[in-house]
Order: sequence, then structure tokens, then C-alpha cells
Amino acid sequence: MRKTLLFFVIVAISSKLYAQNDTLRFIENNNPFWDEIKKSSEEFIKSQSINKPEKKSLKMDFEGIPIPKSIEEFNKVWHNDPVPQAWTNICWDFCATSLFESEIFRIYQKKIKLSEPWTAYWEFVEKAKYFVQTRGKSLFAEGSQANAVKRIWKKYGVVPAEAYTGLLPGQKYLDHHIMFQEMSDFLKETKNNNVWNEDFVVQTIKSIMNKYMQEPPRKFTFEGKEFTPEDFLKNVVRLNLDDYIDIISILEPGYYKQIAYDVPDNWWNDQSYYNLPLNDFMEVLKNAIKSGYSLALGGDVSEPGYYSFLDVAMVPSWDIPSKYIDDKSRQFRFANGTTTDDHGIHLVGYTQKDNGMWFLIKDSGSGSRNGNAKGYYFYHEDYIKLKMMVFMVHRAAVEKFLSKFKQ
Repeated sequence: MRKTLLFFVIVAISSKLYAQNDTLRFIENNNPFWDEIKKSSEEFIKSQSINKPEKKSLKMDFEGIPIPKSIEEFNKVWHNDPVPQAWTNICWDFCATSLFESEIFRIYQKKIKLSEPWTAYWEFVEKAKYFVQTRGKSLFAEGSQANAVKRIWKKYGVVPAEAYTGLLPGQKYLDHHIMFQEMSDFLKETKNNNVWNEDFVVQTIKSIMNKYMQEPPRKFTFEGKEFTPEDFLKNVVRLNLDDYIDIISILEPGYYKQIAYDVPDNWWNDQSYYNLPLNDFMEVLKNAIKSGYSLALGGDVSEPGYYSFLDVAMVPSWDIPSKYIDDKSRQFRFANGTTTDDHGIHLVGYTQKDNGMWFLIKDSGSGSRNGNAKGYYFYHEDYIKLKMMVFMVHRAAVEKFLSKFKQ
């Protein structure tokens, strides 16, 4: 009994003597030895690459070739100044929006700058919906087609650029790369866990976009009047979107029929493309721009005759001589994947030189800022003939050929 009592006395005294009031503090989180390992490794990797030759790209030699030097050489349709798409992959949005801005001026003589981020926001929403509806089998990517802009505007309306910039306070350029990764990761988890709740998925996608590009407005003021996006499309933009059609030239499906453009960016399987022989394709394009209609083009911009520092796009004779560019050579490149659908642009002007017709291209990509014509390229007609697969234009520019299509 005494021993037990003594034990408790000792414990009680010890608890009192050694009781302490623990607190906390914040200290710098570092690991000096890890820093040493990392530094040593980086220095070693750098030392191994010092003697490696710099990797270079194969390009055409433009020395002595008469190419346009300035946008002043071109006959132009009215268009807004080039706007960079920055760190996004929504060239399809920029080129089609620019086309519609030019069309508003052509028809109504009104200059308006429209919001590209608005269209991109709702395109992502539509892609997320379709991802759920197909149980994850559809493509969720940043790319799309120029005619997606029509589809989005018909459903959601449109807003002027001043009403929705898609920029956060203090942000200079659009940046979707982190946002898109977050959306993609979320949808992967959705698929892995079979969470096929469309409302939940769409709301989560919206919340991610709202964090990176702000929530788009449901009402806004333009020129002193209040509009909804739908009202703005109807009463200010006033374009009949059904007047704008897509022209394609692919040998394999057969000409003079409407077909699907078989590329990943046509994710909703639009089958309304009017397929023309290549000569007709080029005739429509040339006559359209000469008649004051601009065009939104889509195609390949990864060729050795494509050089941003000279603002030029050509087809080298050592690739394929001009006289051999035809339906078959075009189809061959599309079929083997050397012609891809990787960029959307806006054709806004033309000029004639001894070596053929040249086109003024308004381009939202970063490369278009490398040369002297900031935001533009000069495309030779052979480049369009071989590498540009589709274009969108007002149907009035194509009426001559539409009667050849079976209804």
C-alpha cells in the first residue's frame, strides 16, 4: 500500500515539474542536402550537353525569291487589328470571330470587336457535356473548328470584347494551359470513377474556368444600352449564321457532296462540309477575296516553306513543283498525316506578283509576331492549294457551285 501511494505521489510531482505549455512557430522549409544533390545533378546534365550541336529545323532558303515585304502591298478587306491568342489553343475561335467582325463591317459598315474567350468558355462547357453523354469516349481538347463559333453563338449568343476579356485583374495575355490541365484531370477522374452526373460535371468545369478566366456576364452594357448575349447577337451583330458555310477539298470521299471533316477537332462530327475539287476550291477562294469576302481557313502550318521571321508561307520546289500540286498530291499528304489540321487563320487580302497570287493572312499565333508584319503572314497560293484543307465563307461567294450538290 505504501509503495502504491509513493508511486502516485512521485507521478504527481513529476507531472507538475515537467508540465509545459507547448507553442508553435513557422520556420523556413528547406533541405540543404537535397539542394546540394539537385545542384550537382543539374550541373552534370548541363556539362554533358555543352558539346552537343544545337538542333536546327529544315527550312526553305528564301534568298532571291520575290516575296511581299509589307501588308501595304495587299488589297485588303476591313478587319480588326490582329489579337494574339497567347497561351491558348483556340485559333479556331480567333479566326472565325475575326471573319464575323469583317462581315459585320461588310454588311452594316459597323466596327465591333467581339469576345473570343466567351466562345471558348461555352465550347468547353459543350465538350464537357458530350464527354459525360458519351461516357468519356469523346475528345476533350482545346482545339475545334471555325464553324464551332456559329454553333456556340446560336445557343449562347455573343458579347463584345469589352464585356468579357477572359483576363484576370492585372493579367496581360490569355493563359489557359493550367486551367485546361485542371479540367482534363477532373474529367479523367470522372471517367475513372464513373461519375456520370452531367450537372455536377458541368458545374465543376465552370468553377475551374471561373477561377482562371472569370465568369462570363449574363447582362452587359454596350453603347449605353443593356443587352443579354442573345439580344446582342440578334440586334447588334445581326448576322445570319446559316449564311456561312464550310468548303473542303478531299479526293477520297468523292466531290460535290457534303461530308464530315475527319479530324479530331471536328469532335461533334459535323458533316456539313461542301467537298469541291481542288480547282473549284481555289476558284471560290480567289474570287471571294477579290469580291470583298474574307475567309476563315484551317490547315497545316508546319512546313519547311513556312517561316515566321519573314512572314512567309511557300511550297519549295524541292518538296513538290507547283505544276504537280493537284487533288492527288493534296490527298496523299492528308492521308499519310503530313498535312494536319493544326491551325486556324483569317484570309483578309491579296496581291499579284510575277510568281503568282499572294494572300494576306491575319494570324493569332505567336509566330506571327516574329517578323515585321506583326500579326500577319504572306501565303503564296501554292501553299493554300497544298496545305489548307478547309475554309468558311459567306455562301454568296459559292453560289455558282452549290447547285452541283445533291440535296
